[in-house]
Amino acid sequence: MLIVAALYHFTRFEDPAAQRAPLLSVCEGAGVRGTLLLAPEGINGTIAGTREGIDLVLAHIRAMPGCAGLVWKESSAAAMPFGRMKLRLKREIVTMGVPGTDPTAHVGRYVAPAEWNALISAPDVAVIDTRNDYEVAIGTFRGAVDPGMRSFRDFPAWWRDNAHRFAGKRIAMFCTGGIRCEKSTNFLLGEGVAEVFHLQGGILKYLEEVPEQDSLWDGACFVFDQRVSLTHGLAPGGHLLCHACRRPLAPEDTSRPDYEEGVCCHRCVDEYSDADRARFRERQRQVARGELFAG
Repeated sequence: MLIVAALYHFTRFEDPAAQRAPLLSVCEGAGVRGTLLLAPEGINGTIAGTREGIDLVLAHIRAMPGCAGLVWKESSAAAMPFGRMKLRLKREIVTMGVPGTDPTAHVGRYVAPAEWNALISAPDVAVIDTRNDYEVAIGTFRGAVDPGMRSFRDFPAWWRDNAHRFAGKRIAMFCTGGIRCEKSTNFLLGEGVAEVFHLQGGILKYLEEVPEQDSLWDGACFVFDQRVSLTHGLAPGGHLLCHACRRPLAPEDTSRPDYEEGVCCHRCVDEYSDADRARFRERQRQVARGELFAG
């Protein structure tokens, strides 16, 4: 089994570009694949490899400026879930697009998975899912509000349009691994919300630690690799990926008339041009011939 490590850490990198080449060299030398993002505000991503390889990369990251306190979440995969190693420079490691947002200054109160059920069951608590709509569609916490976002950039405008709905409520937010909540709780505190909470370690930590019989989670959790989704105990959730729009599909969705492997699904059948479809078909032919990794 391979180790999959999901990580993020907010810290101030004066020169993110200077960190890129040494980190990429370590990843490639260790046989580790995945995607890591570097920005002035820190590092974010998911990587996979052998136990030894992952340990080498994590040790390098912890030695980077301000990263000694790095926390990550691990799961396993029977096969390599990434085609190659990508290390990208970005303006933000998770893009909300609100200048001045700074999770290193202050964030909401962390709530451990073991205490999450009690919090979100309280009548004065509003629970908000900060993930994109296609992620919410395959699983979320019971009673959670879905903002219907196509992108995290949509969150600030959605909140400002809907803040009146939550007057007098305590706000509890969650996301896959916790990184969106670092920014969204910082944003809400700046908007004047008095009590803001977020699930420590995100959905993945909750699914790892909370027994299924005690869980308030319904469905599966989308992950950004070839496993597509995970469920309780971080077991595979059984979803597939549309390689055109990158949205998750249930196995039965492949029987829909709009589905063409690697080309379209019922969610994106009207979203691309004929030229796009031709390009997707050629890519799928390369995947079928083993010339290209599907991810």
